[in-house]
Amino acid sequence: MDLKDFKGASLLKSFGFAFSGIWTVIRYERNIKIHLFATIIAISLAIYLNISRTDWLVLLLIIALVISLELINSSIEAVVDLASPEIHPLAKKAKDVAAGAVLVAAIVSLIIGVLLFFPYFTILR
Repeated sequence: MDLKDFKGASLLKSFGFAFSGIWTVIRYERNIKIHLFATIIAISLAIYLNISRTDWLVLLLIIALVISLELINSSIEAVVDLASPEIHPLAKKAKDVAAGAVLVAAIVSLIIGVLLFFPYFTILR
């Protein structure tokens, strides 16, 4: 295999595009800011409480799930707006379903967060 076949430059460009997409959502979407604020609080609390390795894994997975779904939701909204600039029932349905997926993940992550952190507060007493 020749080094030219590796295409490292295009791999770097792909990472650049991905980070650009994340940054765009952070700059323009309100809900991701709410999720990131909750992430900062959850991580700060986890550090303060010195949670277990397993609890860290669960926490990071649910954070990644919610933020990833928010990114997907934002991309679906953008594509729907591009494809259907006028109001259409199917466009509304697509956007509502994507938002619903984020809401389900956020609610479940809140429940998991309570279940995860609760034992640490009972230990502090």
